[in-house]
Amino acid sequence: MGSQRFALNLWRAVALHPDAQTLCVAVWPHLLEVWPVRQAALWHIDPELPALELTAHVHQGAAAPLGVARPLTNDLLQRFRDYCQAGLTQRGPLSAFTNTPVAPLLPELRAGYAAIPLGIDPADPFGVLLLAGLPARLDDAQLALLAMMRQPFTTALGNHVRTLRLSRVAEAFRADKQALLSRLDRQDISDSVIGGETGLRDVVEQVRQVAPTNAPVLIFGETGAGKEVVARQIHSMSVRATGPMVRVNCGAIPPELVDSELFGHERGSFTGAVSTRKGWFERADGGTLFLDEIGELPLAAQVRVLRVLQDGVFERVGGERPLHVDVRIVAATHRNLEAMVRAGSFRHDLWYRIGVFPIRLPPLRERREDIPALAAHFARRATKRLGGLPLGLQAADIARLVSYDWPGNVRELAAVIERAAILGNGRCLEIAQALGIATPSPAVPPPQRAAAVPTTFDDHSRQCLEAALTQSHGRIEGPFGAAQALRVNPNTLRARMRRLGVDWRAFRKKISA
Repeated sequence: MGSQRFALNLWRAVALHPDAQTLCVAVWPHLLEVWPVRQAALWHIDPELPALELTAHVHQGAAAPLGVARPLTNDLLQRFRDYCQAGLTQRGPLSAFTNTPVAPLLPELRAGYAAIPLGIDPADPFGVLLLAGLPARLDDAQLALLAMMRQPFTTALGNHVRTLRLSRVAEAFRADKQALLSRLDRQDISDSVIGGETGLRDVVEQVRQVAPTNAPVLIFGETGAGKEVVARQIHSMSVRATGPMVRVNCGAIPPELVDSELFGHERGSFTGAVSTRKGWFERADGGTLFLDEIGELPLAAQVRVLRVLQDGVFERVGGERPLHVDVRIVAATHRNLEAMVRAGSFRHDLWYRIGVFPIRLPPLRERREDIPALAAHFARRATKRLGGLPLGLQAADIARLVSYDWPGNVRELAAVIERAAILGNGRCLEIAQALGIATPSPAVPPPQRAAAVPTTFDDHSRQCLEAALTQSHGRIEGPFGAAQALRVNPNTLRARMRRLGVDWRAFRKKISA
């Protein structure tokens, strides 16, 4: 092959393939036209780490695994720097490289080798291109072709390093964007927890107690009950409020990617790892990491999460350097972790570590007094999204919402209100039609006696209670009691009756008379 044609093929490949691995595969046929090459490896010496990174590896024309970066001592880094800046292409048998820093990088083959140092100017990234499988002797034309490879591959190495740095910058921008979006979501939810003065009074008090500390918090609650809202409230009331708030849904991560997602990975640690990636623990450094559905974590990942909680230390996948983070953990689950510990599917030591301060979030059906305020909040949000008229709730709408059982909790309520706004074309809320899609079942029949139209929530609640007590003949508990008809806990019903001044004995006397 002529030297001009060889150089043209090299530069064309460099222009078309910014990825070093793809470039070496593309160049391979042109190398075979000159030498019977068996392997090619492109190494980058990164002085910032410092480390030796295998950026491309080709064996018999196919891409080979890259492995992990090798840390360098300061002395070895200086030897590589001197070797590359000397700019002398070296060739010969394995013994010819004994006193050079590239000797440990050469595969043990019965063949000749060539080492082409990369880095023309001091500002260039520097490294070395290694070829294995060359004949013992090369003529002058072949030697000239070896020397000709230095400039194109120096340019290729520079392209690769710049692309890698840009990807890291882009990843940092994505993390910042996510943090900003999280703060916007928090503002959309509002600064205070809706129901904090009524059904969630105890929860809010617990949040106020634990938020200023760094203690791990474990939130129990059904799906859709608002566990993330409570987690964000803990973060916003803590000393970490100016740091990132990162949410991870542990149940949505495939088991084989859990370690990479949580702890990050080094470039080349597995197929497809084309760049170094920070995990969620690193991204939450200085802030709060919300591990939603922590009960879904595999046992192997639980061990590594436990180590971070205990020591604040972890390693990326494929990494060899311990990394330190300062992260506050808030976990959540809808599962019974105590039962999982007994069954052996959740580690007892992790359970003790994350369960320092447990908070139980009651489902919406146990705090029906919060429904009007929540519905009004979601109606205002629907107004903003649809850009229509302000959407208000009628007394009959509130009655329907309060009487529904809400198996999907607050998340289902939000969906019903938005669906009602859409069905009303942004002019009104079609609550009845929206609940018809959700297949509600009325909690109580209409009262048997004539009653005035309720004007407040308390009036409606009192009317529902009186109708249920009339039907149950004053009975509160049991299969035919008012508590079952209203689908509430009997103790909750008694407390509400005392607050509203409803006496069950009056209904029993009326029936007996």
